[in-house]
Amino acid sequence: MADSLVIVESPAKAKTIGKYLGSKYIVKASMGHVRDLPKSQIGVDVEQNFEPKYITIRGKGSVLKELKDASKKVKKIYLAADPDREGEAIAWHLAHVLDIKEDALCRVVFNEITKQAVKDAFKTPRQINMDLVHAQQARRILDRLVGYKISPLLWKKVKKGLSAGRVQSVSVKLIIDRENEIDAFVPEEYWTITVQLESGKSSFEAKFYSLNGTKKELSSEADVKEILQAIESQHYIVQEVKEKERLRHPSPPFTTSSMQQEAARKLNFRAAKTMSVAQQLYEGVELGKEGTVGLITYMRTDSTRISPTAQEEAKGYISDKYGSDYAPETPRQYSKKATNAQDAHEAIRPTSVMRDPETVKPYLSRDQLRLYKLVWERFVASQMTSAVMDTMTIDIKAGEAVFRANGSKIRFPGFMKVYVEGNDDGTVESDKLLPPLSIGDTLKQQDIEPKQHFTQPPPRYTEARLVKTMEELGIGRPSTYAPTLETIQKRGYVAIEEKKFVPTELGELVIQLMEEFFPEILDVEFTAHMEDDLDHVEEGTEDWHQVLDHFYESFEKRLEVAEEEMKEIEIEDEVSDEICEKCGRHFVYKMGRFGKFLACSGFPDCRNTRPIIKDTGVSCPKCKEGKLVERRSKKGRIFYGCDQYPTCDYVMWDKPSTKPCPTCGSLMIEKRSKQGTKLQCTQCDHVEMNEADDDE
Repeated sequence: MADSLVIVESPAKAKTIGKYLGSKYIVKASMGHVRDLPKSQIGVDVEQNFEPKYITIRGKGSVLKELKDASKKVKKIYLAADPDREGEAIAWHLAHVLDIKEDALCRVVFNEITKQAVKDAFKTPRQINMDLVHAQQARRILDRLVGYKISPLLWKKVKKGLSAGRVQSVSVKLIIDRENEIDAFVPEEYWTITVQLESGKSSFEAKFYSLNGTKKELSSEADVKEILQAIESQHYIVQEVKEKERLRHPSPPFTTSSMQQEAARKLNFRAAKTMSVAQQLYEGVELGKEGTVGLITYMRTDSTRISPTAQEEAKGYISDKYGSDYAPETPRQYSKKATNAQDAHEAIRPTSVMRDPETVKPYLSRDQLRLYKLVWERFVASQMTSAVMDTMTIDIKAGEAVFRANGSKIRFPGFMKVYVEGNDDGTVESDKLLPPLSIGDTLKQQDIEPKQHFTQPPPRYTEARLVKTMEELGIGRPSTYAPTLETIQKRGYVAIEEKKFVPTELGELVIQLMEEFFPEILDVEFTAHMEDDLDHVEEGTEDWHQVLDHFYESFEKRLEVAEEEMKEIEIEDEVSDEICEKCGRHFVYKMGRFGKFLACSGFPDCRNTRPIIKDTGVSCPKCKEGKLVERRSKKGRIFYGCDQYPTCDYVMWDKPSTKPCPTCGSLMIEKRSKQGTKLQCTQCDHVEMNEADDDE
């Protein structure tokens, strides 16, 4: 007969924990939060010290009844929500609903859902940590005050459906600021001179470096001609050879932010998808005879700390699998990336390094396996020895000009045998070997190529870049990154083009108004300082009421000014030339989460919509009569299809090139890889580098 009730958030978590605890425990799920502020009103009494008004979330009545009924049949209730502020708040709300006393030892937390970790947690239950609850409550109320005070103002002055948020508005401003940087960017011309040199049977490249002993930038064709004249008829003689040993260290194990960034780079996962799949791996997966097991530790963290037990297990695995040279004598320790990083629990790692990706592969979905492999490899690599690189720099003199060649090779791979961190531009590092040369050696010129370039503007934000920037600036916390990115798209403030964020006119208008009337909300330092204040509440060094009071004092004055001075703005839809085939009215341009689309101006009487067709300029290879146009799937993914659909059903995922294959004349498509974009023929083996990528 069960004598204890355990409440977790999800059925999957309940199933896993139930198997570990046995028949003496009833394990049930609250299905997330059970109480929250009401949606129909602000739910915060500002006059009464910011007292929140919590109500039962709609639809949770039956869940609460089931939990209450179960609680009457047991002697002890344990609240086992996730080990963070939000989990603590969920436990506190459940304690209130179930009449659990404040001093009751009812709270159990575990960083990983494994049999030993769960059983250990139940040996040391504790009271609910009210400092954590107050920090979460203060964040919730802050966001409610900003959202429910500014949003109605925007509805009244601009249009319905708009919203403002403490973190989301700063994120949109970052995207707009980057777009303004790109628009204001003035390309600057520069040149390079690359010479192909031969030494015996080996050849290598060297680039112009200096003239008359001074490093010289080539900013014009005239500069290039000066160098070419200076080296005309000159011999290429090795002037200096520098050889160094360089250590390359592994990246730390994943935090929430770095996992989202790397999953975006290597797996093409959106932040929300990464967190969803990670949640599945954390809560537990059925592994055949082993039963249900949580495969990774808790996935909302900004700590890089690893438990000594996990480090010891990793060291043994690495020594056995790769050899003792790959395991450092003392375990690697990683410092916090930022002063405001929380260290409540570990970095994201596999719960057991012995469950390598090949072992669990039969039990995981494709997405689960790919993310688990990423987490596993990153953790194992983080506990391995550094790679040893041999680097070589050779200066070659031609008259008074010096050309420089750089090369490197991996002498000992160390952690690189398992994993190498990706980067935002998608390039990969490879061995660039130089022949053995000595000072005084004479080299033969095979070819020389002057090339004009132009500086490039800063890149637009991808999800990975934006998450990284938010983390560096202290905006939001691990749990906020993914929902923030989802919200700013749903509101139509930004769109995604070629996997990069682009601000919309609506987003720019809202941020312009926010900058005028609520500059503090958009101030990065102000937002980061607010996060620090919430951390202090969590640590018990600051009162949450005082944090809210300090914020609201100036915020209330801003609201009064905005109410009086913000002018009403009428946003008129841009009318297109296209006619709705259902009612005969004109289509107008609207902004959706995936960019602009056409909607009937007769809305809501007519709800007809149509995607905006982008002609690629390429004839359909199937019917020969139509043109290939760019379209979007229901999930926003771009594909290309014949404009004669449904008469012609030709579709393709790769972008078609207007350049025909020089070998057979067939259609060529763009193929993106870490080395750049290549043009590949759809009919023969012809492949070539896309000229547009040459300078990237």
